[in-house]
Amino acid sequence: MSEHIAIMSSTPMNGAGPLLHGLCVDSTFEDIPVIDFTDGSSSDFAKRRALANLIRDASINVGFFYLANHGISEDNISGALEAGKRFFSLDTARKIELNIDKSTSFKGYTALLQENVNPTGLGDLHEGFDIGWEPLINSPSFTDDDTHTVRKITPGAMSGTNSWPKNLPGFREAVLTYYHDAIKLGKLLFPLFALALDLAEDFFDDKTTRPAAIMRLLHYPPQASKIDNEDRQIGIGEHTDYECFTLLWQDSVGGLQVKNAAGKWIDAVHIPGTIVVNLGDQFARWTNDVFKSTPHRAINRSGQERYSIPLFFGTNYDVLLDPIPTCISPDSPAKYEVITAGDYVKSRLEATYNK
Repeated sequence: MSEHIAIMSSTPMNGAGPLLHGLCVDSTFEDIPVIDFTDGSSSDFAKRRALANLIRDASINVGFFYLANHGISEDNISGALEAGKRFFSLDTARKIELNIDKSTSFKGYTALLQENVNPTGLGDLHEGFDIGWEPLINSPSFTDDDTHTVRKITPGAMSGTNSWPKNLPGFREAVLTYYHDAIKLGKLLFPLFALALDLAEDFFDDKTTRPAAIMRLLHYPPQASKIDNEDRQIGIGEHTDYECFTLLWQDSVGGLQVKNAAGKWIDAVHIPGTIVVNLGDQFARWTNDVFKSTPHRAINRSGQERYSIPLFFGTNYDVLLDPIPTCISPDSPAKYEVITAGDYVKSRLEATYNK
């Protein structure tokens, strides 16, 4: 597996918050770094600190990185992927029964062109199935009822139950098994992000007690080799993510592209055995733009079906996104109005779905 790719620095940030003082930042990257996560839960602080430094470098300059040795089993990835393929192969009428428009908290099925993440776009050429947090089926806290929903969900503006397809054996179990693996990985990342921000490792602990994590199964049918309508109708249009960070599994078909500060699209190619991590707007707001929420898009020109599974990891919905102290100073005051995490995510989703 490739080692972390060093990012050349050029612009000193002496006018920024304490974290960036004297550092150099260059977001005109040509490569996306690969970080070995073997030491993610090491008992050796020096190893965790070294890993956090790599994460800080990628977060400040690129906003994207690959994680190798992330700990999610290939069997559980395959289980979720096959479950998604089974769902998307259902008749449209069955999928529409779970349409996301029927949910007040954006859970369920999204049809082709129903979503439009880029306001200048003409609709996104993918379909999806969205869930939020609920316990594993075999856990003591799991309860079920005739409506196929679970009621013990995080409170806040985005709270709400999941909707599951009926008569699709094993689907819910496979999806939730992968979901909780990704949750575990995300919770291992938060202490490292804290170290990267020169905070105590437990800074985010009380803010992530009820993980506000939305996961999507996504299916991108193939599109014409030429980008349609001058980039206005592609797999998913140019956008940034809304939460703190995203954990993305993508198949080998490819199509993910990341936009650097010079406006160049960089291919985020499939690297076997890795998860793609990208930072979202919650972290950008919270860190006063020290951490980058980088625009990206997906275009499926392969002639094949493309599948991906992003998990958007945020804080508890009721957490206020006050600026982090190491990211502000008299010369770099807070840029954003303080808002709860749930209210921010809900406002962005309402814009995406024209609600």
